[in-house]
Amino acid sequence: MTYTLMAVLGVGVAGLVDLVVLRTALLRRKAFWVAYAIIVFFQLVTNGVLTGLRIVRYDADAIIGSSTPTSSPPPFMGDGRIAYAPVEDLLFGFALVVLALSLWVFWGRRGVQRTPYSGPPRITYSGSADDPRSGTSGK
Repeated sequence: MTYTLMAVLGVGVAGLVDLVVLRTALLRRKAFWVAYAIIVFFQLVTNGVLTGLRIVRYDADAIIGSSTPTSSPPPFMGDGRIAYAPVEDLLFGFALVVLALSLWVFWGRRGVQRTPYSGPPRITYSGSADDPRSGTSGK
C-alpha cells in the first residue's frame, strides 16, 4: 500500500467518523474550516522546513511527486508538492485534525471531565466514625 493510498484512506475514515459514526458534523461547519485554514498554514510552514531542508525525504514510489533530490531541495510548488510538502502530508494532517476534533466534541457533549481539576484525586468523606478528620476511629 502506498503512502498516497493510505493518506486518501485516512481522509475517508476521518470523514466517516465525523459525519456517520460520531455525528459531530464538523466538516459542515464554517468555524471548522476557518480554524483549519490557520492550522494548515502552520502545517505548511513546518512541513516545508522539514522537507525543504531535506531533513525528511520521500521515496518517489510512495508519493505522487518525485522523491526528494539529494543535491538540492524539492520543488516549492508542483510535482505533487505544496510549499515543499507532498500532498499526502497535507491529507494525513487533515485526517489527524478532523479525527482529534471530532473526538473532542463527541466526548465534550457527553460531559467527559466537565469540571477539570488539577492535583491528586479528591477524596470525599461521608462524615462517618471512620472519617480521619473527626479525630476518632470506628474501632
